[in-house]
Amino acid sequence: MQTIDLATTTLRDLNATLQATKGQTNATAWEIVNPKGSHALAVGLDAPIEVTVKGSTGYYTAGMNKQATVTVKGSAGPGVAENMMSGTVIIEGDASQYAGATGNGGLLVIKGNASSRCGISMKGINIVVHGNIGHMSAFMAQSGNLVVLGDAGDALGDSLYEARLFVRGSVKSLGADCIEKEMRPEHIAILQDLLAQAGADAKPEEFKRYGSARKLYNFNIDNASAY
Repeated sequence: MQTIDLATTTLRDLNATLQATKGQTNATAWEIVNPKGSHALAVGLDAPIEVTVKGSTGYYTAGMNKQATVTVKGSAGPGVAENMMSGTVIIEGDASQYAGATGNGGLLVIKGNASSRCGISMKGINIVVHGNIGHMSAFMAQSGNLVVLGDAGDALGDSLYEARLFVRGSVKSLGADCIEKEMRPEHIAILQDLLAQAGADAKPEEFKRYGSARKLYNFNIDNASAY
């Protein structure tokens, strides 16, 4: 494992070093110390490397991630894993607002709580939150899965498209066009797999599923795979 100390290395140099691992077969494990709440840390990665951040970070940590596994041993500021494409991002503490925003793929695990607008406009990402989420989460979420082991705030799934929302705790209120839906065997299977990947100690049968009532947009079931 190679260690980079942000007390002596600039953030620009750190990101350039990590981004340069694309196409390389060595230097697959990295440790970042003294992050000091730095913004835009470990962004734009595109290699199957493991990056461990020893401390809390600022906004847009691991944004646009591809392939990499980024673990933050602390909390993360706004926009963690924004526009993530693949790979895994794990936040061992809490995450601020709009975690996983516009994410297209991969897995975001938040072991603490997430603030407002978690999963806003998600487009295929899977997000598992071990704690609670704030208001307006999954606003205009298009596809992917949001799993919440705790409670959800106001206006969950407002203007939702075809993302699946699974909540074990209470939901303060549902947003426009978001309704509770039947939990079928295929949803149990999806949820069981995501809980296992996220190391979450919960049973799929304890969750309720929420989704779109499909009344706010032109939905054609024959084209469901396109949504």
